Amino acid sequence: MLNLNNQSEEVQLEAVKRNHFTIKYITNPSKEAQLIAVTNCGKLIKYIKDQPETVQLAAIHQNGFAIEYIENPSQDVQLKAVNQNGLALEYISNPSEEVQLAAVRQEGFAIKYIPNPSEEVQLAAVKKDGCVIKYVNSPSEEVQLAAVQQDGLAIQYIKNPSEKVQLEAVRQKGYVIKYINNPSEEVQSEAVHNHPYAISYIKNISEKIILEALNRSPYAIEFVNNPTESMMLEAVNRSPDVFDCIENPPEVVQISVMQQNGLNIRYLDNPTEAVQLAAVKQNGHAIKYIENPSENVLLAAVKQNRDAIDYT
Repeated sequence: MLNLNNQSEEVQLEAVKRNHFTIKYITNPSKEAQLIAVTNCGKLIKYIKDQPETVQLAAIHQNGFAIEYIENPSQDVQLKAVNQNGLALEYISNPSEEVQLAAVRQEGFAIKYIPNPSEEVQLAAVKKDGCVIKYVNSPSEEVQLAAVQQDGLAIQYIKNPSEKVQLEAVRQKGYVIKYINNPSEEVQSEAVHNHPYAISYIKNISEKIILEALNRSPYAIEFVNNPTESMMLEAVNRSPDVFDCIENPPEVVQISVMQQNGLNIRYLDNPTEAVQLAAVKQNGHAIKYIENPSENVLLAAVKQNRDAIDYT
């Protein structure tokens, strides 16, 4: 086993410079040797018996978790440790509120290591990471609001949130409505305003809310079971491209789509004459996608575009 205790200080220093882990083979290393070691690897302080505060500070500056190996660290050392890594709080016994605050401001998850955090500490933690509210027992509405404002997903960890908290959550992330039981119409409306596809998470949804969602994004109709005619019209009027997402659209919806882009008739099997007419009146070239068009349809196509006669 390597033994550096009988070597001169100069040899010890050179050894530590070459390999800082050799500090563990020196019983009483000089302060300079200690600093070289912990500056490279803070946790090496565990091999140092007499730890000057300057060495302690150098160690936690490199790695806040080095405080695990420091007995009775001063307030200053504790603060430096949690400022370097808030999770170092795990290794501090009975930290002051100042240290707690510094820890959660650096890393909200550090609240996990605080048995009974004050509301000020709770607020600081959830403002850093809203989801750490799951480690807070009976948080006040103010803490809940701060949590969902930081991250709407925090709502999943709040029991019986008020409507005010629900609104803040869905305003931040609309899809978190899936974590809310029986949301009010106001909460539903706010959710789909923020995230139209949130309709897929709402049970017994009203037509009014669906129409609001489609107004924001017509493609949300993919998540509507048995959409009504008015829903289909709202979607295709917003974007005729969603036509392909609707199964068995009624004639009135087909006509609305053709009036916007007649070439869409190519996606239809056996369109009625009314649909054909709407298509060629919008774009005469749509005639090329119609099998056995009637004379009325042919005339309407040529009237819209003389070149359509090439497809007759």
